[in-house]
Amino acid sequence: MANSWQPKPGDKIFRPRRIKRYRLRRILGVPALFSTGYGNVGSSIYYALGIVAVVAMGATPIALGIAGILFIFTALTYAEGTAMLPEAGGSASFARHGFNDAAGFTAGWALMLSYIVTISISAFTIPPYLGFFWEPFKASPYIGTLTSIGIVVFLMTINVIGIKETSVLNIGAALVDIITQVSLVVIGFILLFDPVVIFHRIVDSWPTTGNLVFGIALASIAYTGIETMSQMAEETKQPEKRVPRALVMMIFAVLVIFAGISLVSFSAMTPQELASEWGRDPVAGIAANLPFALLRDVLKPLIAILAATILLIATNAGLIGISRLAFSLGTYRLIPTPLSRVHPRFKTPYISIILFGIIAILIILPGLFAADVFRNMGALYAFGSLLAFMFAHASILSLRIRKPEAERPFKLGWNLRIRGRELPVSAIFGLAATLTIWGIILATQPYSRWVGIIWMAIGAIVYYFYRRKENLPLTHVPRQPARDRK
Repeated sequence: MANSWQPKPGDKIFRPRRIKRYRLRRILGVPALFSTGYGNVGSSIYYALGIVAVVAMGATPIALGIAGILFIFTALTYAEGTAMLPEAGGSASFARHGFNDAAGFTAGWALMLSYIVTISISAFTIPPYLGFFWEPFKASPYIGTLTSIGIVVFLMTINVIGIKETSVLNIGAALVDIITQVSLVVIGFILLFDPVVIFHRIVDSWPTTGNLVFGIALASIAYTGIETMSQMAEETKQPEKRVPRALVMMIFAVLVIFAGISLVSFSAMTPQELASEWGRDPVAGIAANLPFALLRDVLKPLIAILAATILLIATNAGLIGISRLAFSLGTYRLIPTPLSRVHPRFKTPYISIILFGIIAILIILPGLFAADVFRNMGALYAFGSLLAFMFAHASILSLRIRKPEAERPFKLGWNLRIRGRELPVSAIFGLAATLTIWGIILATQPYSRWVGIIWMAIGAIVYYFYRRKENLPLTHVPRQPARDRK
């Protein structure tokens, strides 16, 4: 128990809030937050549609729709949590304040896994889109997989050296991306949309109940931008107002575009075609099935270039995100110091970049010989992300119970009053749904189960021995949330 622990002579006293010199500049506004978040979410449509179809088949639009509801609950939870705790860390920060350091580490370690898989799956889906220009990129598993590994190695190198991320490029790419996606939806609805065809393709290829639930879990990969926006809270002006506003904007944009893309895809091709021939490049499949040659000739190369660019940025964002998360966890002494160590010359967290980049490559490597590597990546991502989301929902509920008087600049409505505490319905439903789906993945997917469990076990061992070595309690509870919004 945290309260029963007493320092012994010679023990170091842990004061996590005394480290002030690493404070980040608050310069970001709503447009920058939205662009960054949508840049990550927008990139996921280029592979999420196909990976869900591999499992959910005809129920793919349904799976994405149900996952979209869970996305709303989760985004609202992150809005309250980030406004209350405007610091980097996302669900790890929520869990640290809502429970204790051990819970914060567990959420952060699970989040690291989802970042690593984001790096892997984004890099893995770049070659199929480039297959428009050279077919072996898509047709050959060896060339495609080795190209993906080369992309990760290249981005690891430039991140270690410290070539700066260009925010203008990211915002511009996100803007072009959303315009292209909206245009594709509009063109698809005008030229392809047929509700009768869609209905029959859904009904005739309806999956088993187990595959439907697994498809909903995989659909969570389509909503990867929530953590990114929360991680940027320390760099945002007035985060208590602007982060929730940007999250709400992203909810509407994402749900509308994802719904449109999924319906257009079912008008353009059968679920079987979507899951096989166009599984790793589903948006290219929509362009390839447009009825007019002129449109195909324009959109096919455009989508190939845009998808590859967006996915490259998403891969790089994954590396940047995991190094930033490692630095945040290291600041609060939740992970060993070397993982957040900065290179003396390049001033980058080189150890975490190299280590987690290598792990991402190991996840890609089975693509040389395993046919189901794409599905396994999705399941492993769901394992980590859903676990992090569970901690986020549970932490918001815990903070409502433990610290009802705390300032909440953005407070969720629709509350249940239990023993004098107001508990948000969206967080309760979100926790129950993510816990259920995560449990089903744990029970039915051996690859993600064992890789995920091994990952979490390694983290727990490292955390235990590191904290003991540093004479720190395992379950220290922060006294109060950070309040620094200037």
